Amino acid sequence: MIVVLVEVSPAGEAVETSREAITFARDLSAAGGGVPIDAVVIGAPDDALAGVLASYGVRRVHALTGPAYDAFSGAAWATGVEHVRASAGAVVVMASGTPRGNEVLAHLGARAAVPMAANVVSFGGLSPFTVTRQVVGGSALEEMQLSQRPALFTVAGHAVEARPADAPGAGELVVETPAVPDADLVARVVSTDEPEPDLSGTLKSAKVVVGAGRGAGSAEGFDDLLELVDLLDASLGVSRVVTSLGWRPHHEQVGQTGSRISPDLYIPCGISGAIQHWAGCSSAKAILAINTDPDAPMVTKATHAVIGDLHEIIPAVNAEIRRRRG
Repeated sequence: MIVVLVEVSPAGEAVETSREAITFARDLSAAGGGVPIDAVVIGAPDDALAGVLASYGVRRVHALTGPAYDAFSGAAWATGVEHVRASAGAVVVMASGTPRGNEVLAHLGARAAVPMAANVVSFGGLSPFTVTRQVVGGSALEEMQLSQRPALFTVAGHAVEARPADAPGAGELVVETPAVPDADLVARVVSTDEPEPDLSGTLKSAKVVVGAGRGAGSAEGFDDLLELVDLLDASLGVSRVVTSLGWRPHHEQVGQTGSRISPDLYIPCGISGAIQHWAGCSSAKAILAINTDPDAPMVTKATHAVIGDLHEIIPAVNAEIRRRRG
């Protein structure tokens, strides 16, 4: 049996990466002969949420409630997930590769003295159970055997596409209040500030993203890039150095400390392609790099590349698009 920790948005919806993790679990279940999948959610029971998870093939939804679960605590959540795992006899526990998912499963691994694989993108053989995961900020892949039980791993964002099951699960809603020792609550969220408006949603869902790095030259060097964004009905994404220099706002940053994107086409202009940036764009289906350096990491990893100055190439591209559109 497989247990999946599902993170829930403030609006009460299963976040996309958790739905991706359930999809991954369903593929794993099919390979193992159709073992059942249970989900763990933290907070008050919600019939609508249970219905959505049922459509993804979940047999049972365990809603963990009580004061110990009112605010996030990695150790407390791990205690609750372990309670569900032990009760159900699950041999696999999964979560999405978010900060919370990785923290909770790391606690589980430490307590059970078994390894935890973070940011898994695929699985191979089942005996021994083998997974492939992203390492070094997503710039390399590592194959890892999880021969001990329970097998613990998180699924990298966008490793699979979230898709409902052909045959829905029962989605039985079970409310539980597992006891949590005081020691598990030493480190926990004690207050929350309202975040700034999230303007990164459009960037994360864009089919085309035009990227810009140090090669833009200055805050004034974005006019042609912004015109290309408009012509392609795209979104603008930038490297960390651009936001650090104050040329563009942080919500446009792509990378390990920014947004992770998976567009059909990514056009990084003047971006060298450091590991941290690559971690945010490696899921793009195609990459067209524009750079003066033919040996830049982004160029060598790109699907296609144009070697030259973006301030010469982008205006020419814009002019050609305008010409063809009349």
